[in-house]
Amino acid sequence: MSDVTARLDLPLIKPSQAQKHVTHNEALQVLDGLVQAALDETGATTPPFEPVDGTLFALGASPTDEWSDQGGKLALRAGGGWIFIDPEQGWQAFDKAEGAFKFYDGSIWKTASQNLENLPGVGIGTTSDSVNRLALSSDAALFNHAGAGHQLKVNKAGSGDTASLLFQSGFTGHAEMGLAGDTAFSIKVTDDGSTWFDALRASAATQTVEIDLPITGTAVQQSAIDDTTGRVLLTGASATVLTGGFESRVSVSGTPDALVITTDASLASVPAGYMIRFRASATNIGATTLDIDGLGPLACVTRTGGALPAGYIRSDVDTVATFDGTVWVLDREVESDTNANGEYTRLADGTQICSVLLTAGTFVQSATWAAAFSDAPKVVCSPVTSQARVASLDSVTTTGADTRLYDLSGGQATEDRSLVAQGRWF
Repeated sequence: MSDVTARLDLPLIKPSQAQKHVTHNEALQVLDGLVQAALDETGATTPPFEPVDGTLFALGASPTDEWSDQGGKLALRAGGGWIFIDPEQGWQAFDKAEGAFKFYDGSIWKTASQNLENLPGVGIGTTSDSVNRLALSSDAALFNHAGAGHQLKVNKAGSGDTASLLFQSGFTGHAEMGLAGDTAFSIKVTDDGSTWFDALRASAATQTVEIDLPITGTAVQQSAIDDTTGRVLLTGASATVLTGGFESRVSVSGTPDALVITTDASLASVPAGYMIRFRASATNIGATTLDIDGLGPLACVTRTGGALPAGYIRSDVDTVATFDGTVWVLDREVESDTNANGEYTRLADGTQICSVLLTAGTFVQSATWAAAFSDAPKVVCSPVTSQARVASLDSVTTTGADTRLYDLSGGQATEDRSLVAQGRWF
Protein backbone atom coordinates (compact mmCIF):
# COMPACT_ATOMS: atom_id res chain seq x y z
CA MET A 1 0.00 0.00 0.00
CA SER A 2 1.31 3.46 -0.93
CA ASP A 3 2.36 5.94 1.74
CA VAL A 4 0.74 8.88 -0.11
CA THR A 5 -2.55 9.61 -1.87
CA ALA A 6 -2.79 9.08 -5.64
CA ARG A 7 -3.49 12.67 -6.79
CA LEU A 8 -2.10 15.18 -4.27
CA ASP A 9 0.63 13.00 -2.70
CA LEU A 10 -0.80 13.61 0.76
CA PRO A 11 1.00 11.49 3.42
CA LEU A 12 -1.08 8.64 4.84
CA ILE A 13 -1.10 7.53 8.48
CA LYS A 14 0.27 4.00 8.85
CA PRO A 15 -1.09 1.41 11.26
CA SER A 16 0.53 1.59 14.72
CA GLN A 17 2.40 4.75 13.58
CA ALA A 18 3.87 6.89 16.35
CA GLN A 19 3.15 10.65 16.28
CA LYS A 20 0.28 10.27 13.86
CA HIS A 21 -0.52 13.94 14.26
CA VAL A 22 2.67 14.86 12.38
CA THR A 23 1.58 13.02 9.24
CA HIS A 24 -1.97 14.29 9.58
CA ASN A 25 -0.85 17.90 9.99
CA GLU A 26 1.47 17.70 6.97
CA ALA A 27 -1.43 16.51 4.82
CA LEU A 28 -3.58 19.40 6.04
CA GLN A 29 -0.82 21.89 5.20
CA VAL A 30 -0.63 20.60 1.60
CA LEU A 31 -4.40 20.80 1.29
CA ASP A 32 -4.35 24.34 2.69
CA GLY A 33 -1.90 25.37 -0.03
CA LEU A 34 -3.57 23.64 -2.99
CA VAL A 35 -7.30 24.01 -2.33
CA GLN A 36 -8.42 27.38 -3.84
CA ALA A 37 -4.78 27.75 -4.88
CA ALA A 38 -3.39 31.27 -5.30
CA LEU A 39 0.14 31.65 -6.71
CA ASP A 40 2.29 34.49 -5.42
CA GLU A 41 4.46 34.18 -8.52
CA THR A 42 4.77 32.04 -11.64
CA GLY A 43 8.23 31.03 -12.90
CA ALA A 44 9.90 32.03 -9.61
CA THR A 45 13.62 31.24 -9.26
CA THR A 46 14.70 32.94 -5.99
CA PRO A 47 13.08 32.33 -2.59
CA PRO A 48 11.74 35.44 -0.81
CA PHE A 49 14.00 36.96 1.89
CA GLU A 50 11.42 36.58 4.66
CA PRO A 51 8.93 33.94 3.49
CA VAL A 52 5.47 33.81 5.05
CA ASP A 53 3.60 30.60 5.79
CA GLY A 54 0.87 29.96 3.23
CA THR A 55 2.68 31.52 0.26
CA LEU A 56 2.76 29.38 -2.89
CA PHE A 57 5.17 29.71 -5.83
CA ALA A 58 5.26 27.99 -9.22
CA LEU A 59 8.99 27.47 -9.71
CA GLY A 60 10.87 28.09 -12.93
CA ALA A 61 13.18 25.59 -14.60
CA SER A 62 16.35 26.47 -12.61
CA PRO A 63 15.54 27.90 -9.16
CA THR A 64 18.33 28.69 -6.65
CA ASP A 65 19.12 28.56 -2.93
CA GLU A 66 16.52 26.61 -0.94
CA TRP A 67 14.66 25.85 -4.16
CA SER A 68 17.70 24.39 -5.90
CA ASP A 69 16.97 21.20 -7.87
CA GLN A 70 13.18 21.71 -7.48
CA GLY A 71 12.56 23.20 -10.93
CA GLY A 72 9.00 23.00 -12.21
CA LYS A 73 7.49 22.19 -8.80
CA LEU A 74 5.17 24.14 -6.53
CA ALA A 75 6.94 25.54 -3.46
CA LEU A 76 4.56 25.86 -0.45
CA ARG A 77 5.75 27.64 2.72
CA ALA A 78 4.32 25.79 5.74
CA GLY A 79 5.49 25.27 9.32
CA GLY A 80 8.58 27.39 8.79
CA GLY A 81 9.86 25.30 5.88
CA TRP A 82 9.26 24.56 2.22
CA ILE A 83 7.07 21.75 0.91
CA PHE A 84 7.69 20.91 -2.75
CA ILE A 85 4.77 19.48 -4.73
CA ASP A 86 4.78 18.10 -8.27
CA PRO A 87 1.84 19.70 -10.17
CA GLU A 88 -0.42 17.49 -12.28
CA GLN A 89 -1.80 18.29 -15.74
CA GLY A 90 -5.04 20.28 -15.47
CA TRP A 91 -4.35 21.90 -12.07
CA GLN A 92 -5.58 25.50 -11.90
CA ALA A 93 -4.54 28.45 -9.75
CA PHE A 94 -4.94 32.24 -9.64
CA ASP A 95 -1.73 34.21 -10.24
CA LYS A 96 -1.91 37.17 -7.85
CA ALA A 97 1.00 38.98 -9.51
CA GLU A 98 -0.55 38.88 -13.00
CA GLY A 99 -4.20 38.96 -11.94
CA ALA A 100 -5.02 36.01 -14.19
CA PHE A 101 -5.99 32.36 -13.90
CA LYS A 102 -3.33 29.80 -14.78
CA PHE A 103 -3.50 26.13 -15.66
CA TYR A 104 -0.74 23.51 -15.80
CA ASP A 105 -0.57 21.77 -19.21
CA GLY A 106 1.79 19.05 -18.03
CA SER A 107 5.01 21.00 -18.54
CA ILE A 108 4.42 24.74 -17.93
CA TRP A 109 1.82 27.06 -16.39
CA LYS A 110 -0.27 28.87 -19.03
CA THR A 111 -2.70 31.75 -18.79
CA ALA A 112 -6.29 30.53 -19.17
CA SER A 113 -8.33 32.39 -21.82
CA GLN A 114 -11.99 32.01 -22.82
CA ASN A 115 -12.60 31.15 -26.48
CA LEU A 116 -15.24 33.58 -27.81
CA GLU A 117 -15.23 32.27 -31.38
CA ASN A 118 -18.25 30.47 -32.90
CA LEU A 119 -20.48 30.90 -29.87
CA PRO A 120 -24.04 29.54 -30.28
CA GLY A 121 -25.45 32.87 -29.07
CA VAL A 122 -24.80 36.00 -27.02
CA GLY A 123 -27.41 37.83 -24.96
CA ILE A 124 -26.64 41.21 -23.38
CA GLY A 125 -29.30 42.18 -20.88
CA THR A 126 -31.62 39.60 -22.47
CA THR A 127 -31.63 36.04 -23.87
CA SER A 128 -30.57 35.12 -27.39
CA ASP A 129 -32.35 32.45 -29.42
CA SER A 130 -31.80 30.38 -32.58
CA VAL A 131 -32.87 33.29 -34.86
CA ASN A 132 -31.63 36.29 -32.87
CA ARG A 133 -28.24 34.86 -31.96
CA LEU A 134 -27.04 38.30 -30.89
CA ALA A 135 -29.61 39.96 -28.65
CA LEU A 136 -29.29 43.27 -26.81
CA SER A 137 -31.66 44.94 -24.36
CA SER A 138 -30.40 48.46 -23.65
CA ASP A 139 -31.29 52.16 -23.82
CA ALA A 140 -28.79 52.62 -26.64
CA ALA A 141 -26.00 50.89 -28.58
CA LEU A 142 -22.73 52.52 -29.66
CA PHE A 143 -20.60 51.41 -32.60
CA ASN A 144 -17.53 53.66 -32.41
CA HIS A 145 -14.58 54.09 -34.75
CA ALA A 146 -11.10 52.73 -34.04
CA GLY A 147 -9.25 55.84 -35.19
CA ALA A 148 -10.80 56.54 -38.60
CA GLY A 149 -14.16 55.64 -40.17
CA HIS A 150 -16.69 52.98 -39.25
CA GLN A 151 -19.04 50.78 -41.32
CA LEU A 152 -22.01 48.74 -40.13
CA LYS A 153 -22.37 45.91 -42.66
CA VAL A 154 -25.53 43.88 -43.37
CA ASN A 155 -24.72 41.12 -45.87
CA LYS A 156 -27.00 38.62 -47.63
CA ALA A 157 -26.23 35.39 -49.44
CA GLY A 158 -27.92 36.09 -52.77
CA SER A 159 -29.75 38.77 -54.74
CA GLY A 160 -33.18 37.33 -53.91
CA ASP A 161 -32.55 37.39 -50.16
CA THR A 162 -33.06 40.34 -47.80
CA ALA A 163 -30.47 42.56 -46.10
CA SER A 164 -32.29 45.32 -44.25
CA LEU A 165 -32.99 47.23 -41.06
CA LEU A 166 -36.47 46.51 -39.67
CA PHE A 167 -38.09 49.01 -37.31
CA GLN A 168 -40.72 47.57 -34.99
CA SER A 169 -43.24 48.72 -32.39
CA GLY A 170 -44.34 46.04 -29.93
CA PHE A 171 -42.40 43.56 -32.10
CA THR A 172 -44.59 44.41 -35.13
CA GLY A 173 -42.71 45.78 -38.14
CA HIS A 174 -43.76 49.21 -39.45
CA ALA A 175 -40.77 50.39 -41.51
CA GLU A 176 -37.92 48.66 -43.35
CA MET A 177 -34.98 49.97 -45.31
CA GLY A 178 -32.33 48.07 -47.27
CA LEU A 179 -32.12 45.45 -50.02
CA ALA A 180 -35.42 43.53 -50.07
CA GLY A 181 -35.46 40.71 -52.60
CA ASP A 182 -33.05 42.36 -55.05
CA THR A 183 -30.13 44.83 -55.13
CA ALA A 184 -32.19 48.05 -55.28
CA PHE A 185 -32.32 50.17 -52.12
CA SER A 186 -35.88 50.64 -50.86
CA ILE A 187 -37.73 52.16 -47.94
CA LYS A 188 -40.99 50.37 -47.08
CA VAL A 189 -43.76 51.21 -44.61
CA THR A 190 -46.80 49.40 -43.22
CA ASP A 191 -49.56 50.31 -40.80
CA ASP A 192 -50.65 46.79 -39.85
CA GLY A 193 -47.36 44.90 -40.19
CA SER A 194 -48.56 42.80 -43.14
CA THR A 195 -49.42 45.07 -46.11
CA TRP A 196 -46.26 46.92 -47.15
CA PHE A 197 -45.86 49.92 -49.46
CA ASP A 198 -42.69 51.07 -51.23
CA ALA A 199 -42.20 54.67 -50.12
CA LEU A 200 -38.94 55.02 -52.08
CA ARG A 201 -36.94 52.79 -54.37
CA ALA A 202 -33.53 53.60 -55.88
CA SER A 203 -32.13 51.27 -58.54
CA ALA A 204 -28.59 51.46 -59.87
CA ALA A 205 -29.50 49.04 -62.67
CA THR A 206 -32.12 51.40 -64.15
CA GLN A 207 -30.57 54.59 -62.69
CA THR A 208 -33.99 55.68 -61.44
CA VAL A 209 -35.58 56.74 -58.17
CA GLU A 210 -39.26 55.88 -57.67
CA ILE A 211 -41.47 57.52 -55.04
CA ASP A 212 -44.73 55.59 -54.86
CA LEU A 213 -46.46 57.33 -51.93
CA PRO A 214 -47.95 60.85 -52.10
CA ILE A 215 -45.61 63.61 -50.91
CA THR A 216 -47.24 65.99 -48.44
CA GLY A 217 -46.23 68.80 -46.11
CA THR A 218 -44.41 72.04 -46.85
CA ALA A 219 -42.14 70.29 -49.40
CA VAL A 220 -44.96 70.45 -51.97
CA GLN A 221 -47.29 73.16 -53.27
CA GLN A 222 -49.92 74.21 -50.75
CA SER A 223 -52.36 75.24 -53.50
CA ALA A 224 -52.67 75.24 -57.29
CA ILE A 225 -50.95 78.65 -57.53
CA ASP A 226 -48.32 78.22 -54.81
CA ASP A 227 -45.03 79.23 -56.47
CA THR A 228 -42.81 79.17 -53.37
CA THR A 229 -39.19 78.50 -54.36
CA GLY A 230 -38.02 74.92 -53.82
CA ARG A 231 -41.45 73.25 -53.52
CA VAL A 232 -42.48 70.23 -55.61
CA LEU A 233 -44.99 71.06 -58.37
CA LEU A 234 -48.24 69.10 -58.07
CA THR A 235 -49.79 67.39 -61.10
CA GLY A 236 -52.35 69.71 -62.68
CA ALA A 237 -51.25 72.74 -60.65
CA SER A 238 -49.91 76.04 -61.94
CA ALA A 239 -46.81 78.06 -61.21
CA THR A 240 -45.27 81.24 -62.59
CA VAL A 241 -42.00 80.74 -64.49
CA LEU A 242 -39.98 83.93 -64.96
CA THR A 243 -37.42 84.05 -67.77
CA GLY A 244 -35.67 87.13 -66.47
CA GLY A 245 -36.47 87.23 -62.78
CA PHE A 246 -39.17 89.88 -63.44
CA GLU A 247 -42.61 89.73 -61.87
CA SER A 248 -45.36 92.34 -61.58
CA ARG A 249 -48.42 91.55 -59.51
CA VAL A 250 -51.75 92.81 -60.89
CA SER A 251 -55.24 93.19 -59.50
CA VAL A 252 -58.56 92.82 -61.32
CA SER A 253 -61.86 94.43 -60.34
CA GLY A 254 -65.26 94.86 -61.95
CA THR A 255 -67.61 92.50 -63.75
CA PRO A 256 -67.00 90.12 -66.68
CA ASP A 257 -68.24 92.85 -69.06
CA ALA A 258 -66.05 95.69 -67.71
CA LEU A 259 -62.78 94.56 -66.18
CA VAL A 260 -60.33 97.18 -64.90
CA ILE A 261 -56.68 96.08 -64.57
CA THR A 262 -54.08 97.92 -62.52
CA THR A 263 -50.48 97.05 -61.61
CA ASP A 264 -48.00 97.78 -58.84
CA ALA A 265 -45.05 98.23 -61.26
CA SER A 266 -44.50 99.50 -64.79
CA LEU A 267 -43.83 96.90 -67.47
CA ALA A 268 -42.66 99.45 -70.07
CA SER A 269 -39.12 98.05 -70.24
CA VAL A 270 -40.04 94.37 -70.14
CA PRO A 271 -39.59 92.48 -73.45
CA ALA A 272 -42.28 90.29 -74.89
CA GLY A 273 -42.55 86.68 -73.72
CA TYR A 274 -43.63 87.10 -70.08
CA MET A 275 -46.69 85.58 -68.49
CA ILE A 276 -48.95 88.02 -66.58
CA ARG A 277 -50.52 86.52 -63.45
CA PHE A 278 -53.63 87.94 -61.80
CA ARG A 279 -55.84 87.02 -58.87
CA ALA A 280 -59.57 87.26 -59.60
CA SER A 281 -62.22 88.42 -57.14
CA ALA A 282 -65.52 86.64 -56.54
CA THR A 283 -67.32 88.99 -58.98
CA ASN A 284 -65.34 87.95 -62.03
CA ILE A 285 -64.69 84.23 -61.56
CA GLY A 286 -66.69 83.58 -64.73
CA ALA A 287 -64.69 85.83 -67.01
CA THR A 288 -63.53 83.94 -70.08
CA THR A 289 -62.42 86.73 -72.47
CA LEU A 290 -60.81 90.14 -72.10
CA ASP A 291 -60.34 92.88 -74.71
CA ILE A 292 -57.32 95.15 -74.15
CA ASP A 293 -56.81 98.24 -76.35
CA GLY A 294 -58.37 96.70 -79.46
CA LEU A 295 -56.14 93.60 -79.50
CA GLY A 296 -59.18 91.39 -79.54
CA PRO A 297 -60.42 88.70 -77.15
CA LEU A 298 -57.70 87.21 -74.89
CA ALA A 299 -58.25 83.82 -73.30
CA CYS A 300 -58.57 84.08 -69.51
CA VAL A 301 -57.91 80.83 -67.64
CA THR A 302 -59.29 80.78 -64.08
CA ARG A 303 -58.76 78.33 -61.25
CA THR A 304 -60.67 78.30 -57.97
CA GLY A 305 -58.50 78.17 -54.86
CA GLY A 306 -60.29 78.87 -51.58
CA ALA A 307 -61.75 82.35 -51.28
CA LEU A 308 -59.27 83.80 -53.78
CA PRO A 309 -59.39 82.10 -57.22
CA ALA A 310 -56.53 82.75 -59.63
CA GLY A 311 -55.77 82.56 -63.32
CA TYR A 312 -53.48 83.50 -66.18
CA ILE A 313 -53.96 85.94 -69.06
CA ARG A 314 -53.07 84.39 -72.41
CA SER A 315 -52.96 85.76 -75.95
CA ASP A 316 -52.17 84.66 -79.46
CA VAL A 317 -50.04 87.79 -79.94
CA ASP A 318 -46.48 88.42 -78.79
CA THR A 319 -46.32 92.19 -78.35
CA VAL A 320 -46.47 95.11 -75.92
CA ALA A 321 -49.95 96.61 -75.48
CA THR A 322 -51.16 99.78 -73.78
CA PHE A 323 -54.34 99.90 -71.67
CA ASP A 324 -55.43 102.84 -69.54
CA GLY A 325 -51.92 104.30 -69.62
CA THR A 326 -50.33 101.11 -68.24
CA VAL A 327 -47.97 99.07 -70.44
CA TRP A 328 -48.58 95.29 -70.46
CA VAL A 329 -46.54 92.46 -71.92
CA LEU A 330 -48.76 89.72 -73.28
CA ASP A 331 -47.44 86.19 -73.72
CA ARG A 332 -48.15 83.77 -76.52
CA GLU A 333 -50.91 81.26 -75.85
CA VAL A 334 -50.16 78.22 -73.75
CA GLU A 335 -51.44 75.31 -75.82
CA SER A 336 -52.83 72.23 -74.10
CA ASP A 337 -54.89 69.40 -75.58
CA THR A 338 -55.77 65.71 -75.42
CA ASN A 339 -55.90 63.17 -78.23
CA ALA A 340 -55.88 59.42 -78.69
CA ASN A 341 -52.20 59.27 -77.69
CA GLY A 342 -52.57 61.15 -74.37
CA GLU A 343 -52.15 64.74 -73.24
CA TYR A 344 -49.70 67.50 -74.12
CA THR A 345 -48.93 71.05 -73.00
CA ARG A 346 -46.84 73.55 -74.99
CA LEU A 347 -45.45 76.66 -73.31
CA ALA A 348 -44.37 79.90 -74.99
CA ASP A 349 -40.69 79.33 -74.23
CA GLY A 350 -40.69 76.08 -76.24
CA THR A 351 -41.20 73.69 -73.34
CA GLN A 352 -43.47 70.73 -74.07
CA ILE A 353 -44.82 68.13 -71.63
CA CYS A 354 -46.60 64.95 -72.72
CA SER A 355 -48.25 62.32 -70.55
CA VAL A 356 -49.38 58.83 -71.59
CA LEU A 357 -51.14 56.00 -69.72
CA LEU A 358 -50.44 52.54 -71.14
CA THR A 359 -53.03 50.00 -70.00
CA ALA A 360 -52.16 46.45 -69.02
CA GLY A 361 -51.64 43.97 -71.79
CA THR A 362 -48.09 42.95 -72.63
CA PHE A 363 -44.64 42.97 -71.13
CA VAL A 364 -43.35 45.35 -73.81
CA GLN A 365 -45.59 48.35 -74.57
CA SER A 366 -44.99 51.32 -76.87
CA ALA A 367 -46.14 54.89 -76.30
CA THR A 368 -46.73 57.58 -78.94
CA TRP A 369 -46.55 61.20 -77.79
CA ALA A 370 -49.69 63.31 -78.18
CA ALA A 371 -47.44 65.90 -79.90
CA ALA A 372 -44.00 65.42 -81.41
CA PHE A 373 -40.86 66.91 -79.83
CA SER A 374 -38.09 68.68 -81.72
CA ASP A 375 -35.50 66.54 -79.91
CA ALA A 376 -35.72 63.34 -77.86
CA PRO A 377 -37.27 64.32 -74.50
CA LYS A 378 -36.48 63.26 -70.96
CA VAL A 379 -38.94 60.56 -69.83
CA VAL A 380 -40.07 59.16 -66.46
CA CYS A 381 -41.84 55.78 -66.64
CA SER A 382 -43.70 54.57 -63.52
CA PRO A 383 -45.68 51.36 -62.81
CA VAL A 384 -49.37 51.93 -62.06
CA THR A 385 -50.02 49.05 -59.67
CA SER A 386 -50.05 48.19 -55.99
CA GLN A 387 -47.49 45.47 -56.69
CA ALA A 388 -43.74 46.12 -56.49
CA ARG A 389 -42.60 46.57 -60.09
CA VAL A 390 -39.62 47.99 -61.98
CA ALA A 391 -40.20 49.91 -65.22
CA SER A 392 -37.55 50.48 -67.87
CA LEU A 393 -37.24 52.33 -71.17
CA ASP A 394 -35.94 50.55 -74.27
CA SER A 395 -35.78 53.62 -76.48
CA VAL A 396 -36.91 57.25 -76.52
CA THR A 397 -37.53 59.23 -79.72
CA THR A 398 -39.18 62.51 -80.68
CA THR A 399 -42.44 60.63 -81.37
CA GLY A 400 -42.60 57.98 -78.65
CA ALA A 401 -40.91 55.42 -76.39
CA ASP A 402 -40.79 51.66 -75.80
CA THR A 403 -41.23 50.33 -72.23
CA ARG A 404 -40.75 47.09 -70.31
CA LEU A 405 -42.08 46.08 -66.88
CA TYR A 406 -40.49 43.57 -64.47
CA ASP A 407 -41.41 42.08 -61.11
CA LEU A 408 -38.82 41.99 -58.29
CA SER A 409 -37.62 38.51 -59.34
CA GLY A 410 -36.83 39.78 -62.84
CA GLY A 411 -39.88 38.17 -64.41
CA GLN A 412 -42.07 39.86 -66.98
CA ALA A 413 -45.03 41.96 -65.75
CA THR A 414 -47.96 43.36 -67.74
CA GLU A 415 -49.60 45.98 -65.47
CA ASP A 416 -50.42 49.58 -66.41
CA ARG A 417 -47.61 52.10 -66.68
CA SER A 418 -47.55 55.87 -67.07
CA LEU A 419 -45.03 58.04 -68.89
CA VAL A 420 -44.28 61.74 -68.54
CA ALA A 421 -41.99 63.30 -71.17
CA GLN A 422 -40.51 66.78 -71.07
CA GLY A 423 -38.59 68.47 -73.84
CA ARG A 424 -38.98 71.15 -76.52
CA TRP A 425 -41.46 71.55 -79.35
CA PHE A 426 -39.35 74.14 -81.21
